[in-house]
Order: sequence, then C-alpha cells, then structure tokens
Amino acid sequence: MFESAFLELSMLLTVSAVVGFIAVQLKQPLIVAFIAVGIIAGPAVLGMVSLNEQIDLLAHLGIAILLFVVGLKLDLHIIRTMGVVALFTGLGQVIFTSVIGYLIALALGMSPIGALYVAVALTFSSTIIIVKLLSDKRELDALHGRIAIGFLIVQDIVVVLAMIGLTALGQAQETTSLGFEALMVLLKGILMLIVVALLMRYVIPGLLKRLAHSPELLILFAIAWAVLGASLGDMLGFSKEVGAFLAGISLASTHYRELIGARLVSLRDFLLLFFFISLGASLEMDTLGAQVWPALILSVFVLIGNPLIVMAIMGYMGYRKRTGFLAGLTVAQISEFSLILAALGFNLGHIDQETVGLITLVGLITISASTYMILYSHPLYEKLSPFLGLLNAKYPSAKLP
Repeated sequence: MFESAFLELSMLLTVSAVVGFIAVQLKQPLIVAFIAVGIIAGPAVLGMVSLNEQIDLLAHLGIAILLFVVGLKLDLHIIRTMGVVALFTGLGQVIFTSVIGYLIALALGMSPIGALYVAVALTFSSTIIIVKLLSDKRELDALHGRIAIGFLIVQDIVVVLAMIGLTALGQAQETTSLGFEALMVLLKGILMLIVVALLMRYVIPGLLKRLAHSPELLILFAIAWAVLGASLGDMLGFSKEVGAFLAGISLASTHYRELIGARLVSLRDFLLLFFFISLGASLEMDTLGAQVWPALILSVFVLIGNPLIVMAIMGYMGYRKRTGFLAGLTVAQISEFSLILAALGFNLGHIDQETVGLITLVGLITISASTYMILYSHPLYEKLSPFLGLLNAKYPSAKLP
C-alpha cells in the first residue's frame, strides 16, 4: 500500500498508538488492542501490512525477549514460600482444564490434534496481565495475590515443557519415531541444562560483574544472550522460545536480574506489538465468523470453569471461598503464551489457520471479560458469595481469609 517501508511502519505504529489509547481508556490490556490493530491493518480491512518478513523478524525477537524475561524472573522461592498450594493448584488447574477442554473441543467436531492444541491453550493464564492488574489494585502481597503468582509461575514452567513436547512431536512426524525423538530431545535438554548450570556457576557471575560498570553494555549483553539462547534452542530442536527461556534462567540467580528485567520490559512490550499485529493480520474474517460459536462456548468454560476449578482445589486444601474466588479469577483468561503456542503449532503443520483463529478469538473474549472481572472482583464476590458455599473450605479457620 505504501511505497516507503519506513512510512508503512510509521503508519502502523500510529494506528497502534491510537487503538492502544482507546483500549487503555476502556481499561483493556494492550494485547487486545494490538491484535485488533493487526486485523484493521491486515488484508481483511485496510491492507496496510506488506512488510511481512520484517514484522515476522521483530515478532520473533519479541517472543525471545518475552521468554527470556520469564526465565529471568523465575523465582522458585515464591513457589516454596506458598508451599503445596501453588504447586497443586497450578498443576491441578492445568490437568482439569486440559482434560475438560479437550473433551469440549472434540464435541465441537475438532480433530484430535487440533483439540489437543486448543485444550493446552485454554490452560495458561497471562502472568503479564495478572501482575499488572493486581499491582494496580495493590493486591500482589495479599494472600490470593501471592497464591496466584505462585501457580502462574507453575503454568509458565508447564508451557515451556509443552513447547518442548510439541516440537519433539513435530520433528518425529518428519523423521523417526516419537519415542526416539523424545529421547533425543531429553538428552539434548540434559546437556543444555548442564552447560547452563556450569555457566551459572563459573562464568556468568564474574562476567556480569565486569559488565555492570556500564549499564548500557549490561543490557546489550542481556539482549544478545537472549537471542543467542533462542538460536541455540532452535538449532538443538527445542524451539527459539525454550532456548530464550533457559537463557533467562541462567541469569535468574544473579544480583543483576532485577535491573536487567526492569530495563527489558519496555523493549519486550514494544517488540511483542509486532507479534500480535502479525497474528491479527493473518486472520481471515470469513474464517473468524465461522468460529464465533465455538469460541463463545470455550470462552464460557474459561471464564467460569477455570475459576471454579481453582476454587474447588483451594477449598479442598482448606482455603476460604473468598480467597479461592479472588485467586480463581486470575485464571479466567488465556494468555499470550496460548497464542504463541498456536503459532508454533501452525508453523509445525499440526493445526490450520481456523484453529489459530479460534484460539485467538477465545483470547480476545476471555482477556477482555476477565479484565473487568478482576478489576471489580470484590463487588463481584459480594454478589456471588451466597452461591459459592459448596466450594468453601471444610475447615476454614485453619487458613487466612
């Protein structure tokens, strides 16, 4: 549409800023705005996007920085301090949601592999969005906030394992048996973890201490390290996402992780803009129209079913229904990782564009709705409290409210 690539990029950023402003006024996360920008600027509406290769490169950089920051902030101490509840709630919610989601997807007429991707996508919640909303409400240090962050970290670990497994499945379809490929991925993973552990012990602390004299050089090293880790992960067959995640973990135990993480957040958000724009631009309106009803059914399950699953698990573990309800609302949406997982499945040839569109629609619906549910969680609890008695703790006095 535009003769100049620079002009096209400037127009795309302008549209993103305008739509982003509208989203902020509506108290919506920017993820929703950026996907909308992709749809508006894509071939389905204005046809502004022609820099596909450039945008794809920026999108991959954004995903690498995202996974690097997740690894960088992987504070296992949070899981330990919350003890059993974070681990059991996180794993329990993932298992129940994936099983029920898989059955719903099959009932909607999806293929087994497509249903598997949809089921896995439904299990993950957005750590970025939840942390932002809880921080704005000053509830990060509340009991339900600490529990939520704990099981969101568990989800982050599970999504990386899911990416490894799905990548191995894709390679097995192209080459040999799944068992052999899984064994090779396991051996490569062990080797990479050993290398990362050795670097963490003997190389990285001293190197970062020298680099820390120049904050700019420290951040440049962190970005290079993230991209290098992504490239090595791709070469070893894990995918770029897993490599970047492990690169982040390698710096997570250093004294500089908070400084690096704080500096990279803005860059991460800017580069992720292009991933969501690319995702939105790839969606076809006709395809989306056919996925509306399945998306609504799956969205209702995520918005209602996921919180109930968390409440039931926490109630069984002795937490009051109020704590379970407030923590449960944080899983009432799917995350950016769900969309990344869908893109990975499409690139591996496991799912088609219709399935990607379905997962994206569920993301738009659940992220938009759950944002208001979390913002107005306390009034919502007051209205629904009389109906939540069955999910209350058997011995609530044993836990904090």
